[in-house]
Amino acid sequence: MENSHSASYAAAGVDVTAGYEAVRRMKPMVESTYIPGVMGTLGGFGGMFAPDLGGMKKPVLVSGTDGVGTKLKLAFLMDKHDTVGIDCVAMCVNDIICGGAKPLFFLDYIACGKNDPVRIADIVSGVTEGCRQAGCALVGGETAEMPGFYPADEYDLAGFSVGIVDEEKIIDPNRTAEGDVVLGLRSSGVHSNGFSLVRKIFRVESANLNAPLEALGGKGLGETLLTPTRIYVKPVLALLEKVDVKGISHITGGGFYENIPRSIPDGLCARINKSAVPVLPIFDLLAQTGDIPERDMFNTFNMGVGMTITVPAAQAEEALSILKAQGEEPVVLGEIVRGDEKVVLA
Repeated sequence: MENSHSASYAAAGVDVTAGYEAVRRMKPMVESTYIPGVMGTLGGFGGMFAPDLGGMKKPVLVSGTDGVGTKLKLAFLMDKHDTVGIDCVAMCVNDIICGGAKPLFFLDYIACGKNDPVRIADIVSGVTEGCRQAGCALVGGETAEMPGFYPADEYDLAGFSVGIVDEEKIIDPNRTAEGDVVLGLRSSGVHSNGFSLVRKIFRVESANLNAPLEALGGKGLGETLLTPTRIYVKPVLALLEKVDVKGISHITGGGFYENIPRSIPDGLCARINKSAVPVLPIFDLLAQTGDIPERDMFNTFNMGVGMTITVPAAQAEEALSILKAQGEEPVVLGEIVRGDEKVVLA
């Protein structure tokens, strides 16, 4: 590739040599995510992975894909690009774990107006950190330089992950029963959804994002909003080994009212105790600044809970103990009752 250069393509705005430099910079980071099963290294046309199927009766592949959304606008404004990759991984692997599957590998896609190797390496550093937190491998990806489509200093970031679970261990929400307990895993902030509303409320393009705010404990708005999405894979996998988990919901766009019902069968309802929700200061500030009704807040944001887990009441204490041992600060949010509303906040 050292001899690969097109003056004509460069005149059109695409510098292929910048792509080679970006790969050189990211290769050690990518290889740091490798786990047993990875075949080869960067440079091929497809990432290869040989899964260990030992002990599985009927392996099922579970896939997830997502992007970072308009949270990227904050990264552009702050000129900070080393955390959004964590968001990208989180949005995929947190979905996969809801089915009880262990993520195996991840691929990213970065589309940009101009390939800045340093910036691309920063982005990928976040992706690799996310993969390490999830225990999966970054086996490939793509960087597309698209002048005239994206501004020179902007980009989009999306990803794709594949996990595996034995069919008999797939989490089946239909087993959820009256009296089961709903647990919550705390979020780190807004995570990676609802940013079109966030940006409108705070008028981020003209705001002083670095000014410390008392309402945020002295942190700046930009730093707070860029806090990366938490990855719940390892704590949940540890829980699945010991507890009969009935349902898991990743709380993303649509908040409580859209996501919790996805792990509850018809005829049952999650009755959530509002006072048990560990609402973070950023959500209070959003509601107050934007005059957003409480229902809309819970129907848009995670409100401090990034994932809910439903377990039998008899195993709730054990579940809490396991999650705490994994570094989580779980809360008891409520219980499953009879009802047709699916979610009630009381």
